[in-house]
Order: sequence, then structure tokens, then C-alpha cells
Amino acid sequence: MTDDGKFVSVDPVQRGGDSGPDQLAHELSELARDLHQADDPDDVLREVVQAAIELVPGAQAGSVTALVGGKRVEHKAESSPLPARIDAVMTEYGEGPCLDALLHARGIVRVDDMRREVRWPRFAPRAAELGALSVLAFPLFVKDDRLCALNLYADAAGAFTDESEHVGRLLAAHAAVAYSGAQREENLLAAIETRDLIGQAVGLLMERYTITSDRSFNTLIRFSRQSNRKLRDVATELIRDAEAGATG
Repeated sequence: MTDDGKFVSVDPVQRGGDSGPDQLAHELSELARDLHQADDPDDVLREVVQAAIELVPGAQAGSVTALVGGKRVEHKAESSPLPARIDAVMTEYGEGPCLDALLHARGIVRVDDMRREVRWPRFAPRAAELGALSVLAFPLFVKDDRLCALNLYADAAGAFTDESEHVGRLLAAHAAVAYSGAQREENLLAAIETRDLIGQAVGLLMERYTITSDRSFNTLIRFSRQSNRKLRDVATELIRDAEAGATG
């Protein structure tokens, strides 16, 4: 695809002299290692989209979307502007393969010719107009938790085959585990940082007012409730004001 939103042909990944299951397993193993090294969950998804375009037969463009509030599709990663526009149509009409993958089907949603599709009477004509005639949507699950959907697009009818589904299913499984792990690590780091900030703020109050740690912590909680702000934000502001006063 080009930046103006048109699909372009994508050459298959060069696999040397090898082919078949062994080579696919090697490529997916390499992908798993690359995804494990990504610290940011969004970086994981961007790598997943690029890998899907390279590895899944027929794929020309892709995106990863998440469901927010039970109906709004949020873009997490996309290979170009067109997948984002197609996903936006799903949000507008509240129907489409991505939503089915997330809400109704615990498996792959495949469209061979969007011009003949009857499952989504409002979405299908718009998607076909945009140039997405073939679509594959894979739910990304970890222990039955709905996470996101990996969506692949092509501008020709019948672009995806059973092999496309097989490769995409394996890739989606790797992606779901890597994304979930990156999220847990990010949440853990955020929790540690929050704990440290609150500890610093408690120490400042103890020193400033000569009170115990329990009373200092309860004071932070009271400020948080009175101002309807998160405890982390109250602690951050207290530390920032103290640093400003020390340098002022």
C-alpha cells in the first residue's frame, strides 16, 4: 500500500532455499524473540502487523484494533492510513469482521469477496469501496481474555487461503502472549514507580509537619479524595512543589 491509501503488491518474504513447516517454525521463533525484546506494548503490536504482512500469504496491509466500551474500535497499530479508515467504518456502523472476531467468534473471521458479503450490510459496501475485498481477522486471546484483533487486508478477491489462516493463527497466538506479557511488565513498572512516588511524598509530609508515616499517608489519601484526583498525581504534585521550593 502507498501513503495515498492504495493497495500495492507485497513480495513474499525471501526464505532462501527452505520452505514448509520447518521454515515457518523458524520464522515464528525469530518473531517471538523479537517481540519478547520489545518493552512497549504498542511496539509489540507494530511489529506484529509488519510480520503478518510479510508472513501471511495474500496480506497487503494490516492493523491491530481493540474494543473500547463494548462498541468503539480503537486503533493500536496500522501499516498505513487505509486500514485505519476501514477500521473507522467498523466503529461508525458498529459491525464488521474485527468486531465479530472480538465479540461473537472465538476464531478467525474470513471474507473472500467483500462485494458479495452479506454479514455486514452497511460495512461491506464501504469497505469494498475503500479497496478491501479480502479480509482476515484474528482475535488475540490469552487465557480467554479478549485483548485485540489482528486484521489483514488485500485488494483482490480470494486473496487469502487456508494456508493464510494457518500462518495467521500461529502468528496471532505468539502476538497475544507477547502483548499480554508486555502489558504486565508495563503495569508492574508503573506500580513500582507509583509506590516510590507515594513513599517520597509521605516522607516530605513527615519531615514538613513532624508526623508519623501512617498519618502522612492518610493525609495524602484525604487530599486525593477531596480533590478527586489519583493518589499518584497528588504525590507527584507535592514532590514537584517541594523541588521547586528548594531551587527557588
